[in-house]
Amino acid sequence: MLQLSIFLENAKGRLAQALSVLADLNVNIRALSLADTKDFGVLRLVVDDPERVAVLLKERSFVVKVTKVWFLQVEDRPGGLADVLDKLVERGVIVEYMYGFVEKAGELAQIVLRVRDQALMEDAVGELALGIPQG
Repeated sequence: MLQLSIFLENAKGRLAQALSVLADLNVNIRALSLADTKDFGVLRLVVDDPERVAVLLKERSFVVKVTKVWFLQVEDRPGGLADVLDKLVERGVIVEYMYGFVEKAGELAQIVLRVRDQALMEDAVGELALGIPQG
């Protein structure tokens, strides 16, 4: 799965502006995370057709990067995420960052992960049947 990272200046209204542009482009955001530093923020998004959206944003002067991430399903219960991360650590997977959401309490949580070694993660996901099927 691909994710967009949009780099935004830490300025009043810049986040709202970016989200308004996405709305004008009729982009449905499936998941998001916002991290900031003193001078800029990184808005990470999972959207339909991320490569096309990246081109459209660049045409509108946004700095955008497309990166590979993993979508995992995790039991929505205390310890559910810890159990999955323990299994990944056992297989040598190093998580660089993650964010998640729950669509309906008590069902499966959706976790977006960026990892250091894609091959290790691919092996772990196949072995553990953790990935969300892509359709």
